[in-house]
Amino acid sequence: MTETLLALVPEWGALLIALVNFLACLALPLPASLFMLAAGAFAAAGDLAVLPLWIGAICGALLGDQCGFWMGRGFGPRILARLRRRRRTAALVNRAVSWLDKRRLPAIFLSRWLVSALCPYVNFSAGAARITWAGFTLPAVAGTCIWVSIYIGLGYSFSSHIQELGSVLGNLAAAIASGVIAALIGRTLWRAATERDG
Repeated sequence: MTETLLALVPEWGALLIALVNFLACLALPLPASLFMLAAGAFAAAGDLAVLPLWIGAICGALLGDQCGFWMGRGFGPRILARLRRRRRTAALVNRAVSWLDKRRLPAIFLSRWLVSALCPYVNFSAGAARITWAGFTLPAVAGTCIWVSIYIGLGYSFSSHIQELGSVLGNLAAAIASGVIAALIGRTLWRAATERDG
């Protein structure tokens, strides 16, 4: 399915990138970063213009972020309980909530681009935690601009090696997410051990 959608990038351009980013920010399993890399590569080849891609990617992601935030605000406890029932998403939801409780602004900002796998869950959690709209939106916009600029820029710059770049970035993102998760688990275990001893 991903290959079919990627083939539509030169035809649908910014609209497709906006749609993919919107859906990815609502936790649908779409490789948004890969689509932005491909869009950047097509822009480098002269098939697409960079500015509309960049604007479309940001608008789609921000709209998805806002929908997730307001869904969390309206249906927060029920959505979180439902996501926690699934083994696949329960750990991500719990980590997102924990991270958000401790570091709200950095958590929202970094979940857009550094640990983007947590982004949809941070959106829901931020709404459920009743974070103010401005307190959510400002770091979300800043982080989204960085995320979009990095991936479209890399696709543009390394268009001849797009598959290799996508693979390396996917592995790097997985390694960073694993490191964050390991650090959170280690910190939790350390606290539990010190509380038990104390």
